[in-house]
Amino acid sequence: MTSLDKPTEQTEADDARAVTEAALFEAFGGVRGMIETVLPGLLFVTIFTLNNDLHMSAIAALAVSLVLVVVRLVMKDTVKHAFSGVFGVAFGVVFAMMTDNAKNFYLPGMLYTLGLALAYIVTSLAGVPLIGLILGPVFKENLSWRTRNPGRKKAYTKASYAWGLILLAKSAILFPLYWWADTEQLGWVLVTLKIPPFLLAVWLTWVFLAKAPAPIDVFAEMEAAEQAEKEREERAKAEREALGGDAADPAQSGRHRKG
Repeated sequence: MTSLDKPTEQTEADDARAVTEAALFEAFGGVRGMIETVLPGLLFVTIFTLNNDLHMSAIAALAVSLVLVVVRLVMKDTVKHAFSGVFGVAFGVVFAMMTDNAKNFYLPGMLYTLGLALAYIVTSLAGVPLIGLILGPVFKENLSWRTRNPGRKKAYTKASYAWGLILLAKSAILFPLYWWADTEQLGWVLVTLKIPPFLLAVWLTWVFLAKAPAPIDVFAEMEAAEQAEKEREERAKAEREALGGDAADPAQSGRHRKG
């Protein structure tokens, strides 16, 4: 390896890291996605701590979730993270209102976290890690990593295990509090645990993928295959036209000779 090769390799590595960071940012919502995740629960527990009013706390949390969706729509931005927040808050409001128990505002989200943790681990054991299914389309590789890119599949498996174990640890903290702590204690701990475990899981995912082979861009491959097929058809058409012209020439020359 010459000294000229090193800058090129470093540039490619930096580009790969930048692509990975951008993909993770897109997949998990970035800073705004984190705000949309935290704000409704924070508002709920703050209002409930101040006045112990379940209905006011629930309505405020649902209202801010809807406002976040409207802001996304006005800015013509993707609304998937905001919509998921609305559904989560709505389920929490329904549970809390039906049972008249403010703790149950948090129960759907806790069950979702536990289910997601198990999904990450089970899919990893099955050889189809969930994080690969989530990020594959973002990286334009779809499922090519399963059979054509074993190094990348290994990275996705490690990342999925990391997500699963982190979310299991979070659930192991929250569910005992659901039974033993009061609503305010549970709410503040839950809000506190919203971002740090998420950031840890995203960081580990970035570490694993930054060291993995580059993704196979299956969309580029399909476009290249379509272009090659189009060129073959054009060449075949040109050859047929050329052969047709050659076949017509002898007849024309024969007529000229008879004349």
